[in-house]
Amino acid sequence: MNYGFFRVACASPELKVCDCHFNAEKIIDSVRLLSQEGASLIVFPELSITGYTCQDLFFQKSLQLSALENLEYIAKKTSSLPSIFAVGLPFCIDSAIYNCAALIHRGKILCLIPKTFIPNYSEFYEKRHFASSQTAESLGIKEVYISEKNPFVPFGRDILVQSISNPDFTLALELCEDLWVPQPPSVLAALKGASVIANLSASNELIGKAEYRKNLVKMHSARILSAYLYASAGHDESTQDLVFSGHNLICENGSILEESPLFSGKSIIADIDLERLLQERRKTVTFSDCASLNLASEQKENFRIIKIDLKERPFQNSELKRLVPPQPFVPEGKAERSRRCASVIQLQAEGLAKRLRHINCKSAVIGLSGGLDSTLALLVTAKAFDLCGFDRKGILAVTMPCFGTTDRTYNNACALAREVGAELKEVRIAESVRLHFKDISQDENVHDVTYENCQARERTQVLMDLANKTNGIVIGTGDLSELALGWCTYNGDQMSMYGVNSSIPKTLVRHLVDWFADEAESSYDEGNCSFGTENKSSGSEDDTETSSKSPLSAVLRDILDTPVSPELLPPENGKISQKTEDLVGPYELHDFYLYYLLRFAFSPEKILFLSDQAKLPYSRDFKIKWLRTFYRRFFNQQFKRSCMPDGAKVGTVNLSPRGDWRMPSDASAALWLEEIDRLK
Repeated sequence: MNYGFFRVACASPELKVCDCHFNAEKIIDSVRLLSQEGASLIVFPELSITGYTCQDLFFQKSLQLSALENLEYIAKKTSSLPSIFAVGLPFCIDSAIYNCAALIHRGKILCLIPKTFIPNYSEFYEKRHFASSQTAESLGIKEVYISEKNPFVPFGRDILVQSISNPDFTLALELCEDLWVPQPPSVLAALKGASVIANLSASNELIGKAEYRKNLVKMHSARILSAYLYASAGHDESTQDLVFSGHNLICENGSILEESPLFSGKSIIADIDLERLLQERRKTVTFSDCASLNLASEQKENFRIIKIDLKERPFQNSELKRLVPPQPFVPEGKAERSRRCASVIQLQAEGLAKRLRHINCKSAVIGLSGGLDSTLALLVTAKAFDLCGFDRKGILAVTMPCFGTTDRTYNNACALAREVGAELKEVRIAESVRLHFKDISQDENVHDVTYENCQARERTQVLMDLANKTNGIVIGTGDLSELALGWCTYNGDQMSMYGVNSSIPKTLVRHLVDWFADEAESSYDEGNCSFGTENKSSGSEDDTETSSKSPLSAVLRDILDTPVSPELLPPENGKISQKTEDLVGPYELHDFYLYYLLRFAFSPEKILFLSDQAKLPYSRDFKIKWLRTFYRRFFNQQFKRSCMPDGAKVGTVNLSPRGDWRMPSDASAALWLEEIDRLK
């Protein structure tokens, strides 16, 4: 099974300018090698049979005929290979020469695609040699004669190639400069259904051009919601006036899947996700709106579709040629992760700051448990107060010890409030909860869901009433992962007046708190207090290591080391007895499932396959067990999300019923659960 993946490659093989047979042999070698690696589509550079830098030798009939002979030679020698591939050559029709891409499959030359935009500026002078595809269109040329073996080959830029067995694979081709113009031909091709664009290019190297080229390819693939393969001429081209680097790129909807080092001569290979692209197009309804507008405009153009029997290789037991991050919400590299955390926190704080300014509120109330979520909420609230120019003493941090509270979380909550500069208030709720137990005839020794939820709802009542008393708002602490699983008490910790963490998954919460710890440490080492109230010790160099550490950073590190727990059940030997991930499963898994369910609507089977590719450190049975739990809880707990408080969206995945996610609370999960059961 392919799960929507399709393996592609770009190659810039060794080349001799004007030696068509030598170049043909190198192309054949590359096709064989990349086909063995499972590539179903391979793209070579512009004019790869002759070389791009032949200059006036393109007028020589000997070179023109040799290019055609070797095109057919390449087709013949690769007839037993399953891959489809594109090579470049000059092709003469009457009084014009066209710079063409030839598409070959199973020994057959499927079509010739002529270049549309012919550059004639700066170092380029292609109009000296080549005519545009528009010239052929004006002459009504739709097919060409190559030889008796290939007498009627489709010719023109209006051609798409589609797999019979997998219509999601629809290919269009363009050449080099076609991409660099304001309206590339691939825009129209994508609107007509092309999901993969191949560009045969000869882009010379200049200082800074590689970065520009990379951004151009990357962003164009995002603009047309496609995969984009860019194969560029290598360093064996003539260096009489220009230098070429063989800069090859495989991009998918704005992401670079693979890139060759400059001047390396290396082929690149990657697995594009056709299902992902099609899901994105279906979700982005303006894409189809643009397509329909185009059909009604003067740009209306009917594409010819060539259907081929393309046999793809299955991926079920093989490793994907693409990165599948084990934590899709968290960037891999430390530097990028730090930048992402800073951006997320800024968005969270700006969202809350706007709300505070709008309601003219200088007081915020937060239930502080000593856990990660409430810690992040307090830190973000402090940053929002700074943005508004408010005194942090307007933040009321409320710790509410009860039956499950441990000394560790209690002390961390108190220390955190002190270091942030918030006002700390302690409200011990045990007696209030016991009185409520009496009112509803609940046995305190029965540690059931009522026992737990009474505590959560009592805490919410305290926070709401304190907010009324201080003319403030209650800041919600629940995160995206808890909302997905419904791991919150309805009208308890599920409710607030603004949820700053509502679009932050649990796996990211940890890194955001860690970012604050790093910032606190950095500020402390530099002798300033950009965050927190601590002041650097004036002790000697012989002071202990502890005295030289930021107090805020120290408490945040300890919170990071504390097991995730709602602390609603009594401790055992003074330690947390109720660990969330023992009850609902690892958040690392649930966040992975959540991302692919919401972002791309993948099936449970594909999500499980991706979890294998991500090398998540769990057995298959373990992952299936918690996958089933995830889907069951996700469907059953929608009613909690239907009435969730306001909270700013900061990432691509969100569960707000007013924004990204609309789902009936009564939807059945049977279809998905049956599929999961079959996976066993």
